[in-house]
Amino acid sequence: MTVQNTQIVLANRPVADIDPKTTFRVQKETLSGELGPNEILVKVLYISLDPAMRGWMRDVRSYIRPVRIDEVMRSADVAQVIKSNNANYKVGELVRATCGWQEYAVLKPSEDLVKIKAFPGVSPSTYLGVLGMTGLTAYFGLYEVGEIVKKGGPNCTVVVSGAAGATGMVAAQIAKHVFGCRVIGIAGSPDKCDYLVKELGLDVALNYKSKTFFKDLCAATPKLIDIFFDNTGGDILDACLRRIAFKGRIIVCGAISTYNDATPKGPAYYSALITQRARMEGFIVFDYAKQYGKAIEDMSQWIKEGKLQSRETIVHGIESAPEALVKLFKGENTGKMLVKVADEDTRSRL
Repeated sequence: MTVQNTQIVLANRPVADIDPKTTFRVQKETLSGELGPNEILVKVLYISLDPAMRGWMRDVRSYIRPVRIDEVMRSADVAQVIKSNNANYKVGELVRATCGWQEYAVLKPSEDLVKIKAFPGVSPSTYLGVLGMTGLTAYFGLYEVGEIVKKGGPNCTVVVSGAAGATGMVAAQIAKHVFGCRVIGIAGSPDKCDYLVKELGLDVALNYKSKTFFKDLCAATPKLIDIFFDNTGGDILDACLRRIAFKGRIIVCGAISTYNDATPKGPAYYSALITQRARMEGFIVFDYAKQYGKAIEDMSQWIKEGKLQSRETIVHGIESAPEALVKLFKGENTGKMLVKVADEDTRSRL
């Protein structure tokens, strides 16, 4: 089985904004289909686009090594097995793995290679969103860093920045519909704010681009902020630091507003952590890998119960990935940003 594989590799390390034409390069290769012991050949169906990718392009110390120049751009994917030399993976089965920006990949068994089975009515793409790393990030951020089990309830005010994004959307819904907190979502357009309130059921949604944003935030948090789930950093983080409650918790999940800055600046109001005896803590979802099964079980149940909705922004074709990543940083997505590379072959699923 010979297949022609389109790949997108990292061509240059961007200093500031990503230029899709110079940062990446498209290349072609031919895969013979010959497999080694226990290897499988997969066809990529969906590619996950995530803010963390900007950090992977930098040649700096981090929780994971940077993507090398001329290496296929790293990403989590949902793929379908089309040839197998491994008895544990049958042709037609779906897997989640780090295949990267390419149409096909040869994979070996690893902790990263996970067999998935989407339940009725749920797209396989969900395993890159609510039931993937973004959903898991929201779950463990709230449970482990925010300690929402202790703080949750109607007297707990939770604010989520980037609330119309993939991770923020899940965090906001868990806080609201699972723990019954008062939840304020922060987003970047009137349409997104309407969606957060009317569709997801949040108590309030604020547009951070409004000239009255801080005034609106104060009005929405009369009892201050007990838990702030931060996906954006920058000015929004500063605003919420000014409103943090005594013993409040700030979950540092991301800082997408600063990722493209050549010289990002830190928060100006961090002294609130001292005066309010608050805690601000970063985390990486991989730290909780041993607990993924329980989290996915919980969130699957919440989906069935209608407590957890998902929304996706999907672009089509492998070569659309670079431009779609730029759109992600511009906030042009609602929910999970995905690239659909191919359709699932349901005829071959066993």
